[in-house]
Amino acid sequence: MSTLYIVATPIGNLEDISPRALETLRAVDLVVCEDTRVTKKLLKHYGITTLTESYHARSSPAKIEKIVNYMKEGKDIALVSDAGTPAISDPGALLVSRATEALGEHLLVVPIPGPSAVTAALSASGLPASEFLFLGFLPHKKGRAKLFSEITASMRTVVFYESPHRILKTLGSLAEALSPVRRVVIARELTKIFEEVVSGSPAAVASFFMDNPDKVRGEFVVMVSGAR
Repeated sequence: MSTLYIVATPIGNLEDISPRALETLRAVDLVVCEDTRVTKKLLKHYGITTLTESYHARSSPAKIEKIVNYMKEGKDIALVSDAGTPAISDPGALLVSRATEALGEHLLVVPIPGPSAVTAALSASGLPASEFLFLGFLPHKKGRAKLFSEITASMRTVVFYESPHRILKTLGSLAEALSPVRRVVIARELTKIFEEVVSGSPAAVASFFMDNPDKVRGEFVVMVSGAR
């Protein structure tokens, strides 16, 4: 029997990691991570010397099988992402699915919950969050217009991630597409030094970031109130 731990790690502030997560990272045979350089900084901060193996969106099927074979040998593995909860808008779900398929009852999958940019942002947004639509990262081109139509029509709060390279264009598109009574909330650099939450009408939020180019940096969670 092997155990695959799905371990949430900090989205910014290293103090947000749980004692259970640290205990797990110390105890497993291998930590599978998006970028070993990023994860090793966290491990080094807490004096953890567990071996690491990279696994990311561009990893080959052979890499997945290599990791699955570790578990077939009885090794316990912790899956982490660069930040936050694995398998949420990252390739971790594919690995979990393949491992479950390959090992069946000989694999125990254990979530170690913790930080998540989606839930952290929603908790500070003031928007209804009993139900919401999460879109992950919007596509660069193909399907992007369709998603903006879906956002415009959604009766639920919509949440998605955006990069600093496209945030101004995205906010401009929202200002054009949405009714002025809709509310847009931006959570930027959550749990980090320059953490900021900006909310207002679509046009007001777009203008804020256009007028403050020094704030167009970092990681963004975009939230849009539902249509009424």
